[in-house]
Amino acid sequence: MTRPMPVHDLTAMELRARIAAGQISSVEATRAVLGRIDRLNPAVGAYLSVFPEQALEAARGVDRRIAAGESVGPLAGVPIAIKDVMCTRFGATTCGSRILQGFHSPYEATVVRKLLEADAVIVGKTNMDEFAMGSSTENSALGKTVNPWDPARVPGGSSGGSAAAMAARMCSAALGSDTGGSIRQPASFCGVVGLKPTYGRVSRYGLVAYGSSLDQIGPVTATVTDAALLLNVIAGHDPADSTSVDEQVTPVSDYLAGLEEPVRDLKIGVASAFNAGAEPAVRKAIEEAVEGYRAAGAEIVEIDMPHLDYAIAAYYVIATAEASSNLARYDGVHCGYRSENANDYVEVYTKSREEGFGKEVKRRIMLGTYALSSGYYDAYYLKALKVRNLIRSDFVRAFQQCDCIMMPVSPTTAFRSGEKVDDPLKMYLADIYTVGVNLAGIPGISVPCGFDEAGLPIGLQIVSPAFTEAKLLQIARMHEARTDWHARRPPAAG
Repeated sequence: MTRPMPVHDLTAMELRARIAAGQISSVEATRAVLGRIDRLNPAVGAYLSVFPEQALEAARGVDRRIAAGESVGPLAGVPIAIKDVMCTRFGATTCGSRILQGFHSPYEATVVRKLLEADAVIVGKTNMDEFAMGSSTENSALGKTVNPWDPARVPGGSSGGSAAAMAARMCSAALGSDTGGSIRQPASFCGVVGLKPTYGRVSRYGLVAYGSSLDQIGPVTATVTDAALLLNVIAGHDPADSTSVDEQVTPVSDYLAGLEEPVRDLKIGVASAFNAGAEPAVRKAIEEAVEGYRAAGAEIVEIDMPHLDYAIAAYYVIATAEASSNLARYDGVHCGYRSENANDYVEVYTKSREEGFGKEVKRRIMLGTYALSSGYYDAYYLKALKVRNLIRSDFVRAFQQCDCIMMPVSPTTAFRSGEKVDDPLKMYLADIYTVGVNLAGIPGISVPCGFDEAGLPIGLQIVSPAFTEAKLLQIARMHEARTDWHARRPPAAG
């Protein structure tokens, strides 16, 4: 006799179907997730804040409407976590920083509003590197997050809390943000799916900015299908965001439609010379994944990406320059927020920058300020912008030969906590395979493709031209459908 699958192990798609059919109540699903958070979060540290009363009330509302035969949204009753860099009217928005402890936003991010309109149940806000600056979630000022596969390892960053929560099944899906790989890299380290959409495909309104020309919100999920489900909800033009793309120019697809159809005459680009820098176990897993596509009929094309070697340097000039500008608003004097207990506007005095910002944030502000300073703007920032255009051109030329490009997400699997924290250059190199995608503004996804000798997950990164998320998801689903890497569970998810 087959034992029924635990509620927390259901994918978001499976769960929403069972809730809609009355086989499981949203309250039951929410209590299951909250129970796992109570049990696992003290050790994993994925959440900075949890909203049990609010979540259960939302779940009861979904159940009442289903029982009454009323229509419900596409995420009805599904417990979802959001990275604490997205503004909410409920709870604090801290960005993992002491300088924003106690800040309550007077407005909510567009993606949060869309989740609520889709009847999702938001259970909490997840930990992150302070102001999204980091590749390990070790830079959070408000707590430590560990990798559910090995508590001695980092979960990746800066969306490490969302990836760890998803891996440990402390949510059914999550949102993260990606400035230079901050969704894809932690997804790879934690053995889940992470999608960075095209820049402008998802509204950035209410996302606390790090690098405004690079940041993009995206889903962190158990499966490619769940990523498509979430993207259906959060994608689209937003008049409140000037970087949001007009849907009349680039229409939003139904990302679930045709997802199970393999892409015919698929051409995959690989850059062997660029990928050679990965660890042997990572390189082997990527090569085996590519060979799986070849066996399924895909053509493998060798491509040249001559300027990707300069991506890290260009990225850290541009990102830190934008960060120095964006974080200038935190002047250590005051900020305002709406009181949780009243509708009045409250002015509070905040900590100074010296005591409010962590070491990595200060480092990046100083780097960016230097790059923008008189006498250095042309030598650093302007040159980095020119390199960005060269990298974008590399991708454009490559996509003339292929439908997508496949490469590692990270040169290594999850590294040990503290291993790179005192060597920022070594930490920055962890992003070597991901930052180019942000510089080019194109979509990329990480899907599980294997494990190293220590039993740590490895992610396959698939990249496609701008606004081709529908095809990208189809290609990723082709890999997922013939493998079971995504079905593996870390010890903490047992």
